[in-house]
Amino acid sequence: MVGPGAGAAPLENANPLIYRRSGERPVTAREEDDELPDPIDDREIFDLIRSINDPEHPLTLEELNVVEQVRVKVNDAESTVSVEFTPTIPHCSMATLIGLSIKVKLLRSLPERFKLDVHITPGTHASEHAVNKQLADKERVAAALENSHLLEVVNQCLSARS
Repeated sequence: MVGPGAGAAPLENANPLIYRRSGERPVTAREEDDELPDPIDDREIFDLIRSINDPEHPLTLEELNVVEQVRVKVNDAESTVSVEFTPTIPHCSMATLIGLSIKVKLLRSLPERFKLDVHITPGTHASEHAVNKQLADKERVAAALENSHLLEVVNQCLSARS
């Protein structure tokens, strides 16, 4: 897998639709009160993943509508997080890399008690089953992250753009 500028390979989706970013979430007084419990909710997870960079375009996953808040489900009491993501085209070869980037961001950001389910929105990708199987397999994810080149690409997706 390669990122932009890594050769002469044409982009799969050279002219993607770009969506408007949602506004920043207002912080409530209750959330600022350290004495009160502050459960993790859908918007908090969306805020963690919305700014992940697409591996092919200088755009975020939110700007490409790959991630949407309505496709994030959190149950703090049961320690579960489910994220559906929608590749921009049905044959996107970067789908696994995008899912891996989302998963790594959540693994690095959330307490270990959370069980993560990152998967493709049903019916939106030709290899949906295979990609979902890879993302759900802890050993495959761990092996992918041991690959220094792949980890570097994931880290680029997770880094803030200047």
